Formats: sequence, C-alpha cells, structure tokens
Amino acid sequence: MLLEKNDYEHAANKTDMITGHIKELRGVLKYNEPMADHTSWRAGGSADHYFEPADLEDLITYLKSVPADKQLLWVGLGSNLLVRDGGFRGSVIALNRAFNNLEINTSGQIKVDAGVPCAKVARCSAREGYTGAEFLAGIPGTMGGALAMNAGAFGGETWNIVTRVRTLSRSGMTNIRLPADFNIGYRSVQIPGDEWFISAELQLQKDHEKIVGQRIRDLLEKRSATQPTGLPSCGSVFRNPTGDYAARLIDACGLKGKRIGNASISEKHANFIINHGNATASDIERLISFAQQSVQEQFGVELIPEVRIVGESKD
Repeated sequence: MLLEKNDYEHAANKTDMITGHIKELRGVLKYNEPMADHTSWRAGGSADHYFEPADLEDLITYLKSVPADKQLLWVGLGSNLLVRDGGFRGSVIALNRAFNNLEINTSGQIKVDAGVPCAKVARCSAREGYTGAEFLAGIPGTMGGALAMNAGAFGGETWNIVTRVRTLSRSGMTNIRLPADFNIGYRSVQIPGDEWFISAELQLQKDHEKIVGQRIRDLLEKRSATQPTGLPSCGSVFRNPTGDYAARLIDACGLKGKRIGNASISEKHANFIINHGNATASDIERLISFAQQSVQEQFGVELIPEVRIVGESKD
C-alpha cells in the first residue's frame, strides 16, 4: 500500500475509519485528498479517503476494511460530479486506473471494465468496424458512470447496447445481471441493493471501419461547434425535460453568461457551467440553483440535474 502527499502524519489518526485489512492493500490510499484534482469541474473540497485499487481482489479487501456506516463514492473521470467545498466525509473509490480492460471479439461483443473512458470504447469499436457505440465519443466519462446514469449523446443511450453487467456489492460479492434486472429510464438507472458496476458486455453490429469512423468525426465536430469543449465543466448540467431542451429554457431566461464568482453559464451552450479558474463548488451550485429557479418561475418547468452533488458545505 502506498501513502501519498500530506498523509503519513495523519494516517495513524484515520484508522478509526479504515480497519482490519489496511496492511493488506496493494493499491494507492490517500488521505484528505482534494477532489478538485479528480473532477472535470476542477472545484470542490477534499475526501477523507481516496483509494485506487490494484485490481478486483484489492478492491474487495478495501471494501471489507470500511465500516458499514461510512459513505462510499465511486468515480471514474469525475465528469458528472460536484463535491461541495466542505469535502466528502467518506471513501472515494477510483476505478479508472485498474479497471481499464477492453476486449472486442469477431461477433461485435465488447467486454469493457467500468474504468474505461467512453470515448475509448467508441474509437476502438470504430477501428474494428462495429457500429452502435459512436455516441459514446461525446460522453466525457467512463463506462461505470455511463451505466449508472444511462448516459447518452446524439440520440444514443448506453443501455441500448448493454447485454449484461457485472456488479460488486459492498460485502464483496460479484453478480452478473441483465438489463431486465434494472429499472432504466432517461438518464436514470435504479440499481438493486448496495451494488456498483465493475464491467459490462455490449453488443454492436458490423459496419465498415471508414463509415463508422466518419460518423464519430462528424459527431465530434458537431460537439465542438455547439459545446464549450476544452474548458472545465461537467458536460450537461441538467436533464432535458420531456419535449424540450434544458439549454433552450435557460437561454430563454437570458442566462447565458450569468456569472457567480468564477463560474458562469456558458455563452456557447446554456446547459454547461464553466469554471473560469478558482471557482468554488459553492459558486457552481449557486448557479445551478439560480438556473432552476429562473426556469421554474418563467416556464413552470423543473430542471433536474444530471450532475451528482455530494459532500458538505463549507462553513
């Protein structure tokens, strides 16, 4: 096990939370880890513990070391996450380093770990001449997050191509589950029990490599033309309400460019909030609430965030 940063002097005082198996860990365990370093918004407070497992066995060992009453937060690239400035009083588990296996067979079946970036799935599928995953090129997260929220872009949705998944329970048990085991909706998935996704199997159809590749290039060009890529954001902040678009409603309220602190609603796409540098999580959360309130007052529509907001506010 490796301890990093400012953590050696604090480790002895933190074992009230991580017990029993700590000496057996082979991954990287950090204490008081700034989550701004692990979220695409580049904002927010610190997590009590941040663990990067070496493999599945190491992850199970870690789960057994965390008391049942302590919160767990699973992350990939942190693209759909806002950690409040007061930090997260629990354990963050990061899967993007160890859970990164991707295999494609000759029948278009993909086996992919939860930590693999969605864009990589799209690229590899195209290179092998399989279609159906092109939309994943527009999702700035990992497959674990895409599974958890049924992420979508450009008309495609994650669970439309999923044939089965593997989950891990807090007690360390793995299960193979089918889509029918979940209540899947627009940007939502109800997961049974205390389980998390660790891998999935996808089914794609054969197509020509150049055609699939061109589709991805076209989608990315459209994304670049309409979205503020290259700037710290979480992607789309709100789900689209039925029959409408969150961006249109926010824009109609005149909120493009609205700024609180160092965060603003994008001038390019009103469903994006940008960190212009040193924005606090509070700046961002206040903008989210302001947009919700404005749309509710003007149109009577409740905007539901896609982004997950966790942790404690800073006093």
